[in-house]
Order: sequence, then structure tokens, then C-alpha cells
Amino acid sequence: QSHPHPLISSIFLPPATPGKPKKATTFQEFESITSDAWDVGDDDDELLAMAAQNLNIEVVMETANKVNELMLGSVGGGFSSIRERAEEGEATIPEASFFASLHRQRSLPHRPPVIPLVARMADQNTSGTPAMTEREASRLDKFKQLLAGPNTDLEELRKLSWSGIPRQVRPITWKLLSGYLPANAERRESVLQRKRQEYFGFIQQYYDSRNDEHHQDTYRQIHIDIPRMSPESLVLQPKVTEIFERILFIWAIRHPASGYVQGINDLVTPFFVVYVFEYIEEEVENFDVSSLEEEALRNIEADSFWCMSKLLDGIQDNYTFAQPGIQRKVKALEELVSRIDESVHRHMQQYEVEYLQFAFRWMNNLLMRELPLRCTIRLWDTYQAEPEGFSHFHLYVCAAFLVRWRKEILEERDFQGLMILLQNLPTMHWGNEEVSVLLAEAYRLKFAFADAPNHYKR
Repeated sequence: QSHPHPLISSIFLPPATPGKPKKATTFQEFESITSDAWDVGDDDDELLAMAAQNLNIEVVMETANKVNELMLGSVGGGFSSIRERAEEGEATIPEASFFASLHRQRSLPHRPPVIPLVARMADQNTSGTPAMTEREASRLDKFKQLLAGPNTDLEELRKLSWSGIPRQVRPITWKLLSGYLPANAERRESVLQRKRQEYFGFIQQYYDSRNDEHHQDTYRQIHIDIPRMSPESLVLQPKVTEIFERILFIWAIRHPASGYVQGINDLVTPFFVVYVFEYIEEEVENFDVSSLEEEALRNIEADSFWCMSKLLDGIQDNYTFAQPGIQRKVKALEELVSRIDESVHRHMQQYEVEYLQFAFRWMNNLLMRELPLRCTIRLWDTYQAEPEGFSHFHLYVCAAFLVRWRKEILEERDFQGLMILLQNLPTMHWGNEEVSVLLAEAYRLKFAFADAPNHYKR
């Protein structure tokens, strides 16, 4: 059965009559007074336990030493070289973190309430339009060398991917990092063939049942949700709509514990766009997907299904009854922010803004509704490279994202102003630099708090 949970899309927009919307006191009340959800899963492993990976001591020491060097101004090239590397998405984690601390206060202009998710789909450094810099060409060569071997070293691939994956090798890299493809190169083609055949076997087995009484609500909800997605120029193409409907319906039928929940539809888009890039040079926004060969379309569809499934496998309690995963994560975010920026936390309390009112969408959508799609794709490069990236690391990204807007938040002096800001954060022009800075700050927070969860609990 579908769960058209009335969660968040444009929660608590200004009411028609003056005064604040009714404040929810329980999760159930909150659910009942919100509507038109655009929520997408991110995963959950007992976040309050916050049992992060144990960092290798050599990595820890190297990071600490580099940060110390940066603070003392002894890094070759100084601040300007760090800035240049951050702008190109090439700064090391500690370098970008240092740059982040100086960058955070920069104020950005407000954007209109409607957020075009795609200004340019490809990440800025690898769109193919401007010539690649030497550094970009060098990074691409490293990826190609790593991927060309008989057995890809996945640990090395993760390290290289953390700071972004060139567009040319992103499809294969995502398939490897997600666990869809094996590290052994000889086995990859047979695995792809088997999994693609298996998916289309599901289509034959289940898809005709979409109009059965038992499944028609699920299919109807999917059919309603797809036209709400972005970019419209892509998802409203009949061929793409058809593909998305099949992917989502088959996933729902095979996962009866949660079924389809409004918003899972958004999770297909990054995979679909990245795997279309395997077959085209131009941007996806204005590309007629139906012009691709039938075999290419089938491959893109099956690969998107399996990779989305891999992502959702770990996060299903975001979609089960009462969505306990989301509740835990929002609580963890509130506790973390109260420790890292008490001014922002107290400001929210003063104007009675509940974290659930804005952070639900951040957790459930992996920030997809807050960022342009090109930034989501870049963010997912790191999430797939980072252990428990879509669950554990995402908490720190959300905390860094909130604190990034501290100046704008503290300038708002009422509930409605804060809610409008938090639902329409001005990220439309964001690109690699801003995402790199956000990720570096999230890494710093994880480094500080992940192995000692009590540090951020009151």
C-alpha cells in the first residue's frame, strides 16, 4: 500500500490570515497539519548511538598536523592557494575546512521562492564545455588508472571520490561505490547483464498488477508525484515519466513493509541523470531522452532501479509507520546544533521554530529540495565515498548547512520570517566551491563529535 504521508513540501508557509500556523506538539499532529510531501529518504542506523567508524590513527594525526600547519600559516602558497583549490573542488579536507571557517559568514542574496533545481546539470568542473585544467586532467587520469586495473581498489576509489568525481567516470564509479558492481573487472559485464535481466523480469511479473485493486492506490500516488519533480523539462518527457513509474512501482511492490511513500520518487533522479551521461555529451536538461537507443534506455532504467534500491535498503525506517528514523535524526540534529552554535539554537527556541518543521525535509530528502541538482550529484559523490554517508555523515552536513546561514537566521525576528528563510535558502547559484566548503565543515564536525556522542548531548 502507498503511504501518502502528508509530510513536508512547503511546510508552514504564511497562512492566509495573520498569525502563526498552529504549532504541532506531537509527531502525529505535525503529520496531520502538513501536506503535499516531497520527502526523500536518507538512511538511518541508530543515529543517537552515533557509532561512527573508528578513524585510522595515522589519518587522524595527518589531518591534525595539516590543520595546525594551516592555522600557523605555514602551508605553501598560503591562504590564496587554499582558496583556489577550494574553488576548484581540489582542496584537501583540512584545507577546505580552514577555508570554510573564513567563508561561512559570507552573505548570499535571497532567491525567489520557487527553486529551479538545475541551472546546469553537470558539476562545474567537468561539464566538458570549458577546457579542463591541468589539475582536473590529472585527477581524471588517476580515476582512469584506478578503474582500469583487473581489481579496483575500492578504498583508494573512495579516497579519490571524496572530493568529487569527474563526469566522465562518475557512472562506473557510482556503480562500484554503491556495491552494484563488483571490484573484479572481469565479472562486471556478467553482473550487469544478470541484474538488468532480473529487473525486467520483475516488470513482466508485477507491472501489469498496477491497476489491481490491491495496488492501484500505490500506482495512482506515483502517477501524481512524478509531475511535481524537477527538472520538469526532463521528468515530463513521456519516456522518462514511464521509466520513473516502472522503477517506483516495482520498488514499492518488492518492499511491502513500507510501500511507496511520497518523495521516494526524488531519489531516482540523480541516478537517472548520471547514468544518462554515460551515453551523451550534452546537458540533460534539454535532451530528448527518447532519442537514445532502446538498449541504452533499458540499461539506464535497470541501473537506476538497482542503485536506488541499494540506497534505500539501509534507510527503510524513514518510511515505515510513524517514520522513527526521521524522528531520531531530527532530534540528533537539534542536539548537535545546540552544542556547535548556541546562538542559532536559542534564536530558534525564542521564536518557537521546531527543528521538525524544517529539518524533516532535509533528512527525508537528503537536502535535494534545498540544493540545485548539480550540487546534489556532487554531494552524493562524497556520500558514496564516506562510510554511512547517506545516514551518519548526512547529519553533520545538515548541521553545517544550518549554521552556514547563521547570519541570515539571526537577522530574522519572527516565526514566519524564519520559516520562509529556512524553506527557501538561497542556494540557486551554488556550485562545487560551496558544496566543497559545506562538506569540509561537516567533516570537521564529524571529526569532533562522531566518536564522542555525549559531547553533543545535553
